[in-house]
Amino acid sequence: MAFLLAILVLPIVVAACQNTTAEEAPRPGRPVLTTTVKFEPRTVPRSFVGTVRPRFESDLGFRVAGKIAQRLVNVGEAVRSGQFLAVLDEVDLRLQLEQADAERRAAAAAVTQAEAELHRVLQLHRQGWSTAATLERQQATTEEAHGRLRRAERAVSLGQNTLSYARLTADTDGVITATLVEPGQVVAAGQPAIRHARLTEKEAVIAVPEAQLSLAKAGSATVSLWSEPGKSYPAVLRELSPSADPATRTYLARFSIPQAGADVQLGMTATVTITEPAGERVARLPLSALYNVGSGPAVWVVNTDHRPALHPVTVRGYEASEVLVASGIQDGDEVVSVGVQKLDEGQRVQVVQALRF
Repeated sequence: MAFLLAILVLPIVVAACQNTTAEEAPRPGRPVLTTTVKFEPRTVPRSFVGTVRPRFESDLGFRVAGKIAQRLVNVGEAVRSGQFLAVLDEVDLRLQLEQADAERRAAAAAVTQAEAELHRVLQLHRQGWSTAATLERQQATTEEAHGRLRRAERAVSLGQNTLSYARLTADTDGVITATLVEPGQVVAAGQPAIRHARLTEKEAVIAVPEAQLSLAKAGSATVSLWSEPGKSYPAVLRELSPSADPATRTYLARFSIPQAGADVQLGMTATVTITEPAGERVARLPLSALYNVGSGPAVWVVNTDHRPALHPVTVRGYEASEVLVASGIQDGDEVVSVGVQKLDEGQRVQVVQALRF
């Protein structure tokens, strides 16, 4: 009997112990996935690939026609202001100068003779031996001689200038980017001969799509080089083409790089990053984080005690799989991103993974 009684009582005791243990052990929270809230500008910075170009690049040419005698520079050479770049054959130009100088000497001799004759006629006129008409005629002859002398002097000056034009010089410091002539070639006046780029200011040239024109005009830009990916330079939009390229349908934009030094060389590949100016900031959350019970969009925010609370939010828009939230939550909040329809106010949850967007 005692054995049978022990068998009957034992299950009751075990069940009582199990119930006591179950009541004492806390129930585990519902596992949830969360997203950390981070507010940022609504427009994502856009990057465009371009090249470094000089702001001022000129095709230099001779101001007179002639035959190239020497080309004194090559592509890539740095030149100083006033340095000779190329020289024309000067034989014909020197002959023209000598001819103008000979005419000047002849005109000077004619002036001397006319003044001497005018002096004699004036003396005779005072003594009554010459008429007034003769005096006036000699005065006109003397004035004409002076005019011819001045014209001959201008011809000499022009000849000297023309001779100086036979030497092509650099206007400012810079670098040679192209040579368009070779010795022995006959060139016309004004024909491009040497392409010269100034190094005083450099810029990044990019192609901007039509949809990003407003961002390029109002945004702030920085330039980074592929050769130095960790360094960036502030840039300013200097020029935006008013018409699109007929082939690519993009607009050419030039961004000045005021702080570009010698390490920023012409022709380098550059990346121009354009950021929208300070404006509305939004938090990007997964669409699955939204919860609506009929009173408007809301999200579940997990508190420090691991209990979710429903927060109404203001939605500014939708992009692909994301929702843009403008208010109702704060930076650093943990928002439930999956399974929001299975949560209750005050229910204990357990964060198993955090996703950042």
